[in-house]
Amino acid sequence: MSDRTGITVETLGQSLLTQFPDIEFVTRTLPFVTNQVAAQHAADVIRAARAEDGVPPLVFSTLTDPTTQYIIGSANEYVFDLFGTFIEPLEDALGTESSHTAGRMHGIRDVTVYERRLHALNYSLAHDDGVSIRDLGEADVVLAGVSRSGKTPTCLYLAMHYSLRAANYPLTDDDFATGKLPPPLAKCRPKLYGLTIVPEQLSRIRHERRPHGIYSTIAQCRAEVAKAEALFKAENIPYLDTTTVSIEEIASTIVRDMGLR
Repeated sequence: MSDRTGITVETLGQSLLTQFPDIEFVTRTLPFVTNQVAAQHAADVIRAARAEDGVPPLVFSTLTDPTTQYIIGSANEYVFDLFGTFIEPLEDALGTESSHTAGRMHGIRDVTVYERRLHALNYSLAHDDGVSIRDLGEADVVLAGVSRSGKTPTCLYLAMHYSLRAANYPLTDDDFATGKLPPPLAKCRPKLYGLTIVPEQLSRIRHERRPHGIYSTIAQCRAEVAKAEALFKAENIPYLDTTTVSIEEIASTIVRDMGLR
């Protein structure tokens, strides 16, 4: 639970729970616990969960107000204060008190930075799936790969979390015919990064979208993946196999490999 969006505490909490792979967790996020009324409601949710399951829930909190913290702490014995764990040692290290302000992580602290993120997101949406190729040169990175290899979600993640203008271009049989980069991609070659995927997984993904026709057949997927990887190697384009890699890891790898900031 959080006194703002809950994004930070949800991410930290889920990361901690991954260390217990043999236990199945049911999670619920309670954002905007900003006053005593909201805290009492959250406390009621905790008590109801305990009554239903017969065990006290694990409560991960980034609440900053002492009153709401006390209400939640009184409702359950397992409350993990993710901010409190680090704030006091940080105050000692920095020789100053923290602001104890709620929601600074996801608030609009810097209008310029926020607007840059919005511009990046708009750019990525406008340049999804090769829809617009006129100004690819303005991109920070251009992802290339066969259809359904993870280009779109990765571009959106790069825009949202890194404020990067990320475009993507789908490689098709027409592009493979020449054995060279398509003209739009050749013009922005230093910004290219390739995504590939195991054909069997690609076939399963495509089958969910379009089960009929050759588009999702394993033969078609194998052929496209082989040609795409051959093109990346011939043109010395860095690329990544996305089969077992999360969107977060794909984005971080691209940022690292391309030296992006």
